[in-house]
Amino acid sequence: MRVWVDCTAAAHPLVMRPIVERLNAAGHEVRVTAREYGQTQGVLERLGIAYESVGRHVGGGMTRKGAAVARRSLALARWARRHRFDLALGHGSVDLGAVSAALRVPSVQMQDYEYAGLQRQIAFRAARRVLAPDAIPVEAMDRAGASPRKLFRYPGLKEDYYLSDFEPEPAVLDELGIDRERVLVVVRPPPETSAYHAANPLYEALIDRLVGDSGSFAVVIPRTDAQARSLERLNGGDRPQNLIVPDRAIDAQSLIAFADLVVSAGGTMNREAVALGTPAYTIFSGRMGAVDERLIETGRLRVLADPSALGLRKRETEPGVREPRDPQVLVDGILQAVG
Repeated sequence: MRVWVDCTAAAHPLVMRPIVERLNAAGHEVRVTAREYGQTQGVLERLGIAYESVGRHVGGGMTRKGAAVARRSLALARWARRHRFDLALGHGSVDLGAVSAALRVPSVQMQDYEYAGLQRQIAFRAARRVLAPDAIPVEAMDRAGASPRKLFRYPGLKEDYYLSDFEPEPAVLDELGIDRERVLVVVRPPPETSAYHAANPLYEALIDRLVGDSGSFAVVIPRTDAQARSLERLNGGDRPQNLIVPDRAIDAQSLIAFADLVVSAGGTMNREAVALGTPAYTIFSGRMGAVDERLIETGRLRVLADPSALGLRKRETEPGVREPRDPQVLVDGILQAVG
C-alpha cells in the first residue's frame, strides 16, 4: 500500500515518526511532504525522515491563508497524482484533505483540539477516519466536523505514544551551553498566525520576568522567524545573558525532559512536559480544549495567571516517560480507513 503523510507544523514529524516506522516495517511504501514553516523541516531532518518540500506558511490573514492553501493544494495534487496513493494521513492538514478528496484517496486526520477553524472542519468532513483523544467528547468532535461513525478515540495523550520509546539525551544541554546548576525554563510562544490564537500579554510579561532573572536560563523555542528576531533583540545591554533562542531544530524533547519547568502558550510542548514528568504551566489565550482541561483538573498542568508569581526552582523528580503507550494503537486506527 502507498501511504502519503503530510507535515505542516513542527510537532507533526514527532507524532508521525513511530507511525511511519511501523507502516514501513509492515511493508507499506510511505512518502512524506512538508510545508516550510518554523522548524517543521528541520525536525524531519533531525529525525532522519525523508521528505519532499512543498509550499510554505504565509502568516496570518484569512485571504492570504486561503490563497496559500489553494497554491499548495494545487502543487500537492500534481505531485500526489503521479504516486497513486492508497491512503493519506495528516494532523489537521487542510491541504491533504482537499487533495485527497479531489483525487479520491481515503484520508485520515489526527487532532487533539476540538475547536478547529473552518478549514480544518472541511478536512475532517473529507476524512474517512479522524483520530482524537478520548478526553474530547464525541459531541465536540462532531461539531468540529468528525462524525461519530468516522471517529477513532484513543486513551491518553498523543505524546504518550510518540514518546513511548524516548530516552532523553543530556547532550542538548551542552549544545546550548546550559549551566546545570541554574534553573532551566523552556518556553513556547503563542501560535500568532493560528485561527484559535488570541492576544496574549502574559507571554511578554513572562519573557520580561525570565530575562531579568540571573538565576535561571530560559530557552525559547520560537514558532516563526519573526518571533526569533524579536527575542534575540532582548539579549544585550545590562541584562543577564540568560535567554537562549536556538537557530536550528534541536532535541526539544530531551530539553523538556531535563527542564525544571515548561511554560507554553500552545498545547503540544506542555503535554510533552506532562508526559515526561516536567512541571508544566499554560498561558494559552484561546479557548481551552478538553485535553488540557482534564490535565488541569488532575493537577498535571497548571494555569499561570501571573508570571511574576512563577516559582523558579530546581525540580526534584527524575526525567522520563510517565505513561508510555504503544503507537500500534494509532496505526491500527489509521488502517481502519482502508480496512
